[in-house]
Amino acid sequence: MTATGVLGLDGLDGVLGLAARPDGGTVGVTLAVIALGVLAEGPVVTVIAGSLAGAGLLDWWQVWLVACAADVVADTVFYVLGRGGRRPRIAPLLVRLGLTERRWALLRAKVGGRPGRVVLGAKLVDVGAIPAFLAIGLAGVPYRRFVAWVVPLTAARAALLVGIGWVVGGRFTAELVDRPWIIVAVGLGVGLVLVAGRALWQRATTSRKENVCAS
Repeated sequence: MTATGVLGLDGLDGVLGLAARPDGGTVGVTLAVIALGVLAEGPVVTVIAGSLAGAGLLDWWQVWLVACAADVVADTVFYVLGRGGRRPRIAPLLVRLGLTERRWALLRAKVGGRPGRVVLGAKLVDVGAIPAFLAIGLAGVPYRRFVAWVVPLTAARAALLVGIGWVVGGRFTAELVDRPWIIVAVGLGVGLVLVAGRALWQRATTSRKENVCAS
């Protein structure tokens, strides 16, 4: 049985309403939850948080900073795992996270020559971000160089996603306050569109590369 069935729509509105009306004592908790959500599913949660800011429930700069910080922390974790990827205990973990021998062979030359281009591609196509950051770490790219690319690109992407949420939240302020579940519905909808777009872009890019290799 779903949460809607247990609580009823009014009950679900009440629960979400508590999260969607942070006061001075709960803003920190709300931002912490947003940070954890960004670590789990960055684009969707960032858009939802941006909707809260657009509705005047949070400050946009707080949402933006939290989204950026959480994203950079996640990227750093995968970079560090990549740096230790030659150790016998860690190498199998890299494979489970998506950095297979085939992907490593494809990424090795790119990482060695233009790591910034790899980071850009990872930020545009979030689906392939984990293997890309693992590969950058495994290639021994200095952390300062890695962060020099990650931070500005993360800031730009977070600003775009927060902006999308801001527009949605600003247009439907009254509806968000009366029916907070709309925040989740709209955020998930936008997130699914972003995920679908990234998947289509990645498929088209992969197909083009395979055609080039075949020729």
